[in-house]
Amino acid sequence: MLVINSIIIREREGISTFYVSCSKKMTAELMANGTKEKWDPALSRLLSSLQQARELPSTEEELGFLSDLLQSKELHALVNVHNKIISNGASDKFFPMLSTSMHVMVDVLEVLATKLHVSEECKELFYLLQKPHVQGLLYSHDAVAQKDYYPHLPEIPQEADEDEETIKIVQLVKSNEPLSGAQSAEPIVGATIKTDEETGKIVIARVMHGGAADRSGLIHVGDEVVEVNYINVEGKTPNDVLNILQNSEGTITFKLVPADSKLNIRESKVRVRAHFDYKAATDPYIPCKEAGLDFRKGDVLHIVSQDDAYWWQARREGDRNMRAGLIPSRALQERRIIHDRTQSAKDGDDGLCSVSALPVLTCSQSPKSPRCASKPKTKKIMYDTAENDDFDREQIATYEEVAKLYPRPGIYRPIVLIGAPGVGRNELKRRLIDTDPDKYRTPTPFTSRQMKPGEVNGKEYFFVSREKMEEDIEASKFIEYGEYKGNLYGTSADSVKAIVNSGHVCILNPHYQALKMLRTPQLKPYIIYIKPPPLDKLKETRNAVHARSTFDVDNSRGFTEEEFNDIIKAANRIEFLYDHFFDEVIVNDDLAVAFSQLLAATNRVESEPSWVPASWVQ
Repeated sequence: MLVINSIIIREREGISTFYVSCSKKMTAELMANGTKEKWDPALSRLLSSLQQARELPSTEEELGFLSDLLQSKELHALVNVHNKIISNGASDKFFPMLSTSMHVMVDVLEVLATKLHVSEECKELFYLLQKPHVQGLLYSHDAVAQKDYYPHLPEIPQEADEDEETIKIVQLVKSNEPLSGAQSAEPIVGATIKTDEETGKIVIARVMHGGAADRSGLIHVGDEVVEVNYINVEGKTPNDVLNILQNSEGTITFKLVPADSKLNIRESKVRVRAHFDYKAATDPYIPCKEAGLDFRKGDVLHIVSQDDAYWWQARREGDRNMRAGLIPSRALQERRIIHDRTQSAKDGDDGLCSVSALPVLTCSQSPKSPRCASKPKTKKIMYDTAENDDFDREQIATYEEVAKLYPRPGIYRPIVLIGAPGVGRNELKRRLIDTDPDKYRTPTPFTSRQMKPGEVNGKEYFFVSREKMEEDIEASKFIEYGEYKGNLYGTSADSVKAIVNSGHVCILNPHYQALKMLRTPQLKPYIIYIKPPPLDKLKETRNAVHARSTFDVDNSRGFTEEEFNDIIKAANRIEFLYDHFFDEVIVNDDLAVAFSQLLAATNRVESEPSWVPASWVQ
């Protein structure tokens, strides 16, 4: 007699699966009674598969039960409902605009809580959004949008009889998805296999999220592969198994021994922004090149699994292809970057100018600076005297966890323009403020120098004593500060917060070291890097419009050859140290074009959600 512990049948996105748990020592024969007209194709294939599974033991009673189950109207109706959900979910006509409506609701409630006194409509909406039915609807919406409605199968029942062994028979339709061994890969079912070091058996090493094996819900990491298309794989290598799969057509049947303990881990919801380019085809260490996910710096990735210490599974955010791909983990990528930097150091060339070649003090303080030799006059340079390029250089940017930040009326993110001295940030800032002085504001700097005749405290500068400024600097109240001709100058963090809290857009163009003080959850700045064009284009465009040197106090002359080179060197240094902080890059090739891009960026920040460090929205 045949003891059937469990049977699960599923048809999903072209995957037919047939799962039987039974005893090896029992014998019988399974036969199908045929299929009904207009019957679901998946059920028809499953009925046909019973005729092929003759090695499974059975009795007439069990055969009748199985046939009745597969041909029942109830099961047919359930399969139709399931297919309808899947087909609608894959439709290009219907797809969710976002999958975090609950988070948006929380943000809306926070805004409404401060405006209950404004109108009855605000109060009504505030209480309406807290209704259990509304919140339940939004929760269901997010569950469907995140495809969190698939069933989670229970563990396979384990029989007490020592002579019995649970066997899974899983059928998958061959598709263009990877299944890889130790050295080669063949697009098959979306899983990787390996030889177990202790037992020498072929086991499932990894199941790719969203792939055929994962969607079946019946193949798990650690499962032992006994047969593939009725061919015993005992003593074979992963490449032998791949050859079997490569020569198979249509449906592929796996006979598996379930892992003793398997973890049904739900898909992670972590999103990260990548800070490097990756191409799987050029990675010599990836387990399966066909399973790799290519991405570019700045792409937002949905990390669906971090189970493997070296290879994560991820999808590009917004990609409708639900199958995940392999990417190097943070730990692996950091090791690669450290190795590359160590090799560069050994070769004596990191591709960038040395720290000492980039002056961070005024020339009066650093007379041996390369720039000082050719310029008797200098402008004030704002800087943090505690800056440390070497420390920043050691920060290894790989992935940064991010979340969506939604615009909130009346609360604007500061716009921070970062770039090399002379690249044109001051002019871009001036033009932006001139478009709407009532909207765009820039903080008034502080200084310890004496007030000159005609100056007004709080207009050009806030005039304070040197002792007061030194005390505030020690208390980290300045985002940047510096000294010029014996007087201190600085920009206060509180002055930036005051502009934001007053409902204006704060525009800043600080020294790049100020990013360490500005990029905080309290300020949430939008950082735009103003990049110079290549050296030849930089010279051509500046000379064509007779641009005045910003390194000269009186702006009475054009840029020198050395100053052009300094702009490029400084830009290279800034990009090397801080490009993982940039939300946007604008190349200041043509000033009018660069300004239009800047204006468009500021409007976008006010009206569209953006990805920010996850800590900013928690």
